[in-house]
Amino acid sequence: MRKVFQAELHQIGEGLVEISSLVGEAISKATAAFASADLQQAQEVIAADARIDFLQNDLDERAIDVLALQGPVASDLRMIVGSLRMSASLERMGDLARHIAQLTRLRFPNTVIPTSLTGTFAELARLDILIAGKVTELLDTRDLALVADITGAKAEISKLHKSVFTTMAAPQWQETPATTVDVTLASRYFERFGDHGVSVARKVSYLVTGEWQPEDFLAG
Repeated sequence: MRKVFQAELHQIGEGLVEISSLVGEAISKATAAFASADLQQAQEVIAADARIDFLQNDLDERAIDVLALQGPVASDLRMIVGSLRMSASLERMGDLARHIAQLTRLRFPNTVIPTSLTGTFAELARLDILIAGKVTELLDTRDLALVADITGAKAEISKLHKSVFTTMAAPQWQETPATTVDVTLASRYFERFGDHGVSVARKVSYLVTGEWQPEDFLAG
C-alpha cells in the first residue's frame, strides 16, 4: 500500500509540472500575440486554456481521493494540500495568459499598447515568461535557489506595473479612454501572473522546509 501511495504522490507532482509547462507555453504565446497583434496565435492560447483547466480538475480530484482513501499525515499531508493550492494558482496563471490573448483578439488588427509603453510591456512579458519557466523548474527539481529568481523577477514586475500608472497619470498621456482601460487591464494581468508564480514558489519552499516564510523574506 505504501508503494501505491508514493506512486500517487509522484503522479500528483508530475501533474503539477505538466500544468506549469502548459502555463509557460500559454504566456509565451499570449505575450507574442499581444506584441504583434497576431490573431491566430491569440486564438490558440484561448483554446488551449481548456486543457489547463481539465488537468487542474483531474489533479485536484486525484489529490482529494488520496486524502480520503490514504489518510496521509505530516509531510505527505502537507504535499497533497499544497498541491491543491498550487494547482489553483497555476490554473489562474493560465487564465491570465488567456485574458492577455483575449485583449489581443478584442483590439485586432490594432495592437493593445501604445508605442510609448511598448518597451515596458515587452519587459513585463520577458519577466512573466522567466517566472513561468522558473516555476516549472522549481516544481520539477525542488531547488530552492530558484525561489529567489522568481521573487526577484516579481519585484521588477511590480516596479514596471507602478511605472505604467505613473505614465498614464502624467499630463502627456493623450490616449483614448478605451486605450487607457486596455493598458490598465493588461498591466494588471501581467502583474497578477507574477503574483501567482510567487505564490507557487512560496508553497514549494514550505513543502521542502516545513516553514512558511513571509514574502519579504523570500524576496530578500
